[in-house]
Amino acid sequence: MSLRAPVLFCATLALGACAPGAPWEADAGARRAPQEREKNVYPGVVESVREVEIDSARTGVAPAAGAVLGGVVGGEIGRGRGAAAGAVVGTVAGAVAGEAAARAGKEPGIEITVRLDHGPVVAITQPPDETFKPGERVRVLSDGVRARVMR
Repeated sequence: MSLRAPVLFCATLALGACAPGAPWEADAGARRAPQEREKNVYPGVVESVREVEIDSARTGVAPAAGAVLGGVVGGEIGRGRGAAAGAVVGTVAGAVAGEAAARAGKEPGIEITVRLDHGPVVAITQPPDETFKPGERVRVLSDGVRARVMR
């Protein structure tokens, strides 16, 4: 009996989950337009800025898709008893390759430390699309989950 059709179906589902904006993503609500979410605004002063690397959004799909595809390819290499062993080896190798691909997704970013006017100090990490300097007046916009430093 061939497992090719069910395995290919599972691989298709796993790769479909890689599409951006999938409805089951944990932060799908964060993609709403800004006018749909209330934000708190906290004024403050920049204390420091440093360059950092930001991990790309990780959903766990890359290792899972790698495992499924590795299993399919590994199962096709061997025949009979060798197919099962090939599928196991391919699954492990695919998962490792998928995890490595997910880890490679680093983006440049900046960490801005801000002393808020009402006392606390916060550190916000965000893409380097604006330049900030120590002593500069800024606003921290926060919806309770995500925050961003703005002029």
